[in-house]
Amino acid sequence: MASKMDPPAAPPGGEPAWKQRAVERSTKAAKLRAEQRVERFLDAAQAIITEKGGTDFTVQEIVDRSRQSLRSFYQHFDGKHELLLALFEDALRRATDQIRAAASGHPDPLDRLRVAVELLFELSRPDPAAQRPLFTDFAPQLLLSHPAEVKVAHAPLLALLTELATEAEEAGRLRAGMVPRRAAALTMQTVMFVAQSSGVSDEDGGNPLTAGEVWEFCAKGFAGIDCTALDVGP
Repeated sequence: MASKMDPPAAPPGGEPAWKQRAVERSTKAAKLRAEQRVERFLDAAQAIITEKGGTDFTVQEIVDRSRQSLRSFYQHFDGKHELLLALFEDALRRATDQIRAAASGHPDPLDRLRVAVELLFELSRPDPAAQRPLFTDFAPQLLLSHPAEVKVAHAPLLALLTELATEAEEAGRLRAGMVPRRAAALTMQTVMFVAQSSGVSDEDGGNPLTAGEVWEFCAKGFAGIDCTALDVGP
């Protein structure tokens, strides 16, 4: 017969429940501390980017601004590139939320897609006053050096544009045979590339492209078709 002083029996085939609870609490506490440290590094980097208007800074500057250790930094990031990637992903998620909110106020599905395209263009184009170097400086470099990471970072935005294109298709506003996800991918890549290149001088008299022109091209393409009658696609 077991004594009243004996510890609780372990469940069949596993550790005692009290031990599992203790480990879970310890793990949750460690995870929370790690998340807080990461946020301090991200906040420090964002503050430096805002002050400098660019991404030209060192890891040591981030460490000093966050008042944490270099060892702690490298426990969470492989280096400056991975930190910038984290900031870029966060910026894209925030931009996606902003675009979704702006588009949701329009009842017509093609209008929602138009608002999304035009706002994406405005958010992606170079604008010294807006200070968006993660989009204008870091993103083009990342596209060339780490295309797989770019794909992951753009996933929420692509999902939103696909959703909007699908709604337009269901309303009969897309060209017959157009696949919403492919239309969304083509539109996203076109809009962001054109926007990020819009600061480069060209031969059109110094008149930069506008969001409306970019939307009209995406919706109408090269064919001589009324944009209000048809849709997204070439």
